[in-house]
Amino acid sequence: MHLASEQTSLIEMSAEYGNAQDQFNLGSMYFDGRWVEQDYRKAFQWFKKAADQGLASAQNILGYMYDNGLGVRQDYIKARQLYEKAAEQGDALAQSNLGSMYYGGLGVRQDYVKARHWFKMAAEQGNAQAQFNLGNIFYSGEGVDQDYRKALQWFKKAAEQEYAPAKSSLGSMYYNGQGVQQDYMQALQWFKKAAQQGYDIAQINLGSMYAHGQGVQQDYMQALQWFKKAAEQGYAPAQSSLGSMYYNGLGVRQDYIKARQLYEKAVEQGDALAQYNLGSMYYNGLGVRQNKAIAKDLFGQACDNGFQNGCEIYRELNK
Repeated sequence: MHLASEQTSLIEMSAEYGNAQDQFNLGSMYFDGRWVEQDYRKAFQWFKKAADQGLASAQNILGYMYDNGLGVRQDYIKARQLYEKAAEQGDALAQSNLGSMYYGGLGVRQDYVKARHWFKMAAEQGNAQAQFNLGNIFYSGEGVDQDYRKALQWFKKAAEQEYAPAKSSLGSMYYNGQGVQQDYMQALQWFKKAAQQGYDIAQINLGSMYAHGQGVQQDYMQALQWFKKAAEQGYAPAQSSLGSMYYNGLGVRQDYIKARQLYEKAVEQGDALAQYNLGSMYYNGLGVRQNKAIAKDLFGQACDNGFQNGCEIYRELNK
């Protein structure tokens, strides 16, 4: 602790004398709460001093703070301007962040072509998030011709850097046979790798493969465990899937009350399938007092969210 205090004092002294790198280092210490109490306002002040001297890494993190409203009022325009300054100096993180601003239309007019340009600049420097985002652009065909093979290539590059969302996307491509021959076993392996890193989308996909016996022997207990992991992170589709496991007694003792509670959590997040399933429970009086008015409202919500079965029952109840 004494050594840490000494090092902090040296960094502070250097920063006070105007050393841009140590101003950035001091800002990072306050940002992360390392050796000092976390303080976003102080972090912002020191990052700004370094950014004003043209340090690209400081410009990027200062942009990030404006982007996310950390220690300062959220301001997408200022965030974008700072990302631009750092990106033009070749900072890969800033290039990736600037690509995200253009992709989402934050602080700038949405422009998929410019988003692709900046993602590519960062991806070619080995930035895993940019490689993943570039893969998504080729996958979706936004601002470029759809190209599953190129999407696959960029997802693989990001996955090689242990980027969990890219591993999950690779799993989806093998599962659907997009840009590669359909292969449930490969899909299962990629989902498992991402799921083990705690990625909720991969966890529910892995759970679904166990539940349906795709690429692996059907195993409701394994499905239940992976749905639980994703549900515990607040992921609505997993809460809904876990609710259905309790509703149907798959891998667990049938329990309508737990099913209802899980559906309710997913409904609060607007999950259409959970709205439909909870509506069915109210309609039939399972795990809850029968209430057809509430059921009708839930079926209507599911319909509004694009779930056709909800539309059909909602229309039927309106006759």
